[in-house]
Amino acid sequence: MDINWISKAGWTCIATLLVTVFFTGCTGAQQQPTAEQETIPEVTVEQPQEKAQPDKKDFLIAIDPGHQSWEIDMSATEPNAPGSSVMKAKATTGTMGTFSGTYEYDLNLDISLRLRELLKQQGFSTLLTREDNETAISNAERATMANDAGADILLRIHANGSENPEASGALALVPSAENVYVGNLSEKSTHLAQTILQSYCDATGIENLGVQYNDIMTGINWSAQPVVILEMGFMTNEHDDLSMAQDAFRQTMAEGIAEGVKTYFETVE
Repeated sequence: MDINWISKAGWTCIATLLVTVFFTGCTGAQQQPTAEQETIPEVTVEQPQEKAQPDKKDFLIAIDPGHQSWEIDMSATEPNAPGSSVMKAKATTGTMGTFSGTYEYDLNLDISLRLRELLKQQGFSTLLTREDNETAISNAERATMANDAGADILLRIHANGSENPEASGALALVPSAENVYVGNLSEKSTHLAQTILQSYCDATGIENLGVQYNDIMTGINWSAQPVVILEMGFMTNEHDDLSMAQDAFRQTMAEGIAEGVKTYFETVE
């Protein structure tokens, strides 16, 4: 066949047609999935999740279980405050349960040990000034221990006594603004005391006798951080004494204090 008769324009049309048919066929082929492609399921890979960690609280809580065993002679004296000429006994035995026979120093240590564990569970760092009843450590030394460690607060655990057996309830002691040694700590100490005392009384049902100012306590006057003496109840009162002698009630006492510490730091952050 003689194809010379086909014009140049004709060849151009034929070439264009062939290119169009070729690419249209390829495109159509790409759009048709194979049977194998249609049956492959879509897989979602789940990434492993990190376990949630408890909040880390960068606060150091110094806990001072008040008093110590009567077998340890702490009758020697020390300055009531830095540079003070007033001398007081380094430490005392404290009071005693009129009805339970419990020594205050035993009660204070038990509550402090429970409190330490509860605060650790909440993520706080803790410092205990004594872990037994025989270690000889004065009131000034207890405060100094907290100071040297850089504690954020010093919580001194005590119980009360009175010649009046009807006296009952819990109270807290803090320095006044007029205290010549630690008056600058009064405002924060008062806030700390109010918060802890309210939480403690809410938990235990013990009457809240409020915050009182006291400027003659050695453990307060040597402090470098907000400081509170918590008087948890009257060991000379039948109801307070027998309640504080019960194991379950002691745990409630410690829980109330721990909750108060937590609330305090939530309000000052």
